[in-house]
Amino acid sequence: MDRENNSNCIVIALSSGKLYKSSLELLEKMGINLKTTKEINRKLIFYNYNQEDKYIIARPKDNPTYVECGAADMGIVGDDVLLEERKDVYKLLDLKFGKCKMVLAAPEGKMQNDYYKDNGYRLKVATNYPRIAGEYFRKKGIYVELIKLYGSVELAPQAGLADMIVDIVSTGRTLKDNKLAIIDEIVPLSAQLIVNRISYKTKHQRITRFIQNVERFITSESGKTAEYQ
Repeated sequence: MDRENNSNCIVIALSSGKLYKSSLELLEKMGINLKTTKEINRKLIFYNYNQEDKYIIARPKDNPTYVECGAADMGIVGDDVLLEERKDVYKLLDLKFGKCKMVLAAPEGKMQNDYYKDNGYRLKVATNYPRIAGEYFRKKGIYVELIKLYGSVELAPQAGLADMIVDIVSTGRTLKDNKLAIIDEIVPLSAQLIVNRISYKTKHQRITRFIQNVERFITSESGKTAEYQ
């Protein structure tokens, strides 16, 4: 069968980086027959030969663009990317992995009120997520200067670039190592399954079946976790 012209084929965009390994594990545990991880890691596009599905590996911030534009029918991506990029896709299912949180953090010893007093200048906040941070401060009625960075933001307060940071935290170890403390938790984050709006109509049966399989797996895994608590 010609995979490229198979209308029943679904294309799934996987995010490279932190969510990639967990995404592969989810697919494999669902019984989807993938090639060995070693083979997959050398390619940006690969196939599931049993079900004739196509997988592409995209940078996390590019993932929802592939889905929005129809290059992929579905995608696995973090909430942080969806909240920041605001692409026109359906967010259909919380996959329950990649859990972390977006936080506001500042040098240890500084309390929230210390920053919100009138300091005579606009507070500077470094972040990789200016849209999320901007919305957070607007809701608080606080005017800040947002500084967009592309790498680690923990250095910014130490270097005198910013007063605070808005960043993702999993264990909190990186913040502690850089003598930073959480002032406020902005939003919890996890991996999400997103779907192209047109594909959801034209390939509804195929996509629905995939989603149902994911839901069954998540439910069964949650049950196993509860048994050991």
